[in-house]
Amino acid sequence: MAHFQIRNLSFTYPTAKGKESLRNVELTIERGEYVVLCGKSGSGKTTLLRHLKPMLTPYGQRWGEVLFNGVPLQSLSRRDQAAKIGYVMQDPDDQIVTDKVWHELAFGLESLGCEQKTMRARVAEMACYFGIQDWFHRDVANLSGGQKQLLNLASIMAMQPEVLILDEPTSQLDPIAASDFLNTVRKINIELGTTVIITEHRLEDIFPYADRAIVMDGGAVVADDTPRNIGKLLHQQQSEMFAAMPASVRAFYGAGGEGECPLTVREGRNWLSAAFPTAPQHSEMIAPALPEVKAPALSLRELWFRYEKDAPDVLRGVSADVPQGSIYAIVGGNGAGKSTTLKAVCGICRPYRGKVKVFGKNVEKYKSGELFGGCLAMLPQDPKSLFVKKTVREELQEMSRDGEKIAAVARLCEIEPLLDSHPYDLSGGEQQRSALAKVLLTEPKLLLLDEPTKGIDSFFKEKLADILCKLKAQGVTVVMVSHDVEFCARYADAVSMFFDGQILTTDTPRRFFGGNSFYTTAAARMSRHVFSMAVTAEDVVELYRKNRGEAQ
Repeated sequence: MAHFQIRNLSFTYPTAKGKESLRNVELTIERGEYVVLCGKSGSGKTTLLRHLKPMLTPYGQRWGEVLFNGVPLQSLSRRDQAAKIGYVMQDPDDQIVTDKVWHELAFGLESLGCEQKTMRARVAEMACYFGIQDWFHRDVANLSGGQKQLLNLASIMAMQPEVLILDEPTSQLDPIAASDFLNTVRKINIELGTTVIITEHRLEDIFPYADRAIVMDGGAVVADDTPRNIGKLLHQQQSEMFAAMPASVRAFYGAGGEGECPLTVREGRNWLSAAFPTAPQHSEMIAPALPEVKAPALSLRELWFRYEKDAPDVLRGVSADVPQGSIYAIVGGNGAGKSTTLKAVCGICRPYRGKVKVFGKNVEKYKSGELFGGCLAMLPQDPKSLFVKKTVREELQEMSRDGEKIAAVARLCEIEPLLDSHPYDLSGGEQQRSALAKVLLTEPKLLLLDEPTKGIDSFFKEKLADILCKLKAQGVTVVMVSHDVEFCARYADAVSMFFDGQILTTDTPRRFFGGNSFYTTAAARMSRHVFSMAVTAEDVVELYRKNRGEAQ
């Protein structure tokens, strides 16, 4: 018997003015399947997932039905809903309910009435499995966004659900932690038979191992097949969704490869090895060194900070110089202090030692309102923290009464159809774009972005890159903290590695990612045995064609 049977499901939000968020969805999810759901931001993925968990089903008009184990989903008891269907939300703060890490791990089991002995064993198992031991007794409020997400995942798995539904679970995890977690999810699926339904914009570590890939667009299912067939179909249709495919798929079709398309890094490596049995003539991308910074837009000198008096230091001598008119990326593991550094620049977290200079002037010497009045602005990790009004339009009007300026920013961020929607009814990617529009209305000269690509599909990532490049051309300096190494490799001017509370190294993206073994892009891992300093799929395609005499 199938776990889920979705029959002719349609849904409309109250403020959507008749526009359907789901349109006649027909799907069957078999027991033990690993299903990846993909599509543009706002295509209906999250709305569909929420209809698989009755307590999370959004308010609005609904048609059709959803069956779970052959019975209507709505008829399940609350206990069965909680115990059998695990759901990990896109935003970790929406799911956390207690103040301590250990209590959060135990909360679901307590709610199910598990005996103490069983509870202790499961909590210990999850803490070890997900590497939570070191912060087991910490306050949840002091965790990074990635740590909170890991905690949510572990808390759900402690209840041993039949179905695990994950909505962008790795959006706040660093690449290595994300890969480790997704490998864990795959292991749970294979060894325990847990049905996994996951939606992700970063498909590199998910797509090759899924049993099925389902593509949504405009609230409808437009493709449902094996991942390899989906990649081929999207390429043949010249679909925009092809840009979200793994680097090996994009490189193979971009280079005009023949035979079966590679899905994994290993398969991509084998494809390149077969194409170049001997060393190619053109094997290296040009990688100039990072120029010296003479007039930094942002200067950090020996910043030290801790959240509590007796707690360990989170920042341990952070120093950096950010060139004016550049896109500067900061990468590193979860909890390393990256977001705290941005908060230190804004004055949210005040270092007890060190100096922050913005355009050569100490932050403390800026007058009240001067710093954030056309000088500095920040897009936080959680975009909902910026929303205080009932519609997106009102959010933008809070920042400016200039209708033409609002219209221009809405057009730039592609949120014109969302202006009359409530911000909380939007998808994660739509919320991110709306928050970015609100921040841009302050016309900052120094823009701080904390995980700007979180929840954003591959199509708008290119739009975001265009926005950032236009801002850079206007002299705006952009500093972004990101776990999206692919985005940083393509668009950043400089990349810094954050580790143990400090910035260890800074270099150009090509030299930085081209020299790393693990903290690098899929394209680099796939091609480094043949090509040097090729860190994007486009780099691989360029060198492949150059050696095949196909360069334009």
